[in-house]
Amino acid sequence: MEIQTKYHGAIEVEQNEFIHFEQGIPGFLDEKEFVFLPLDDKGQLLIMQSTKTSELGFVVTNPFEFFKEYEFELSDQDKESLKVEKETDIQVFTILTVKEPFAETTANLLAPLVINIATKLAKQVILTDTPYTTKHKIIQNAIQK
Repeated sequence: MEIQTKYHGAIEVEQNEFIHFEQGIPGFLDEKEFVFLPLDDKGQLLIMQSTKTSELGFVVTNPFEFFKEYEFELSDQDKESLKVEKETDIQVFTILTVKEPFAETTANLLAPLVINIATKLAKQVILTDTPYTTKHKIIQNAIQK
């Protein structure tokens, strides 16, 4: 099917590429289906594009690429709602706030996107009792690798 996207224009996507957020995501509760599209040649940056609203696309990345020490425990309730059977089926992304200059870009480590790649179910998990915030500079961490 063809969808209109914020950064890629009109593109063809297959229904089996859709990632489903049963509860939507905070601030966008009616947005339940997204596709992930590459933004750069390295594949480090992706667009999590709404399949319903062409103007809604979030820049996301694998947080472990930039924050080697990043870790959190997924609750049993979250595992159940995502139908997780194997830990290897879990993929984690973080939403970026892209700024000019790019060195000021931040990652939201407080609310990671957790996806079960086997079932295509996803959820934005809000962490509690954690040192993480919504604004961690990614470039500063990339330099410290």
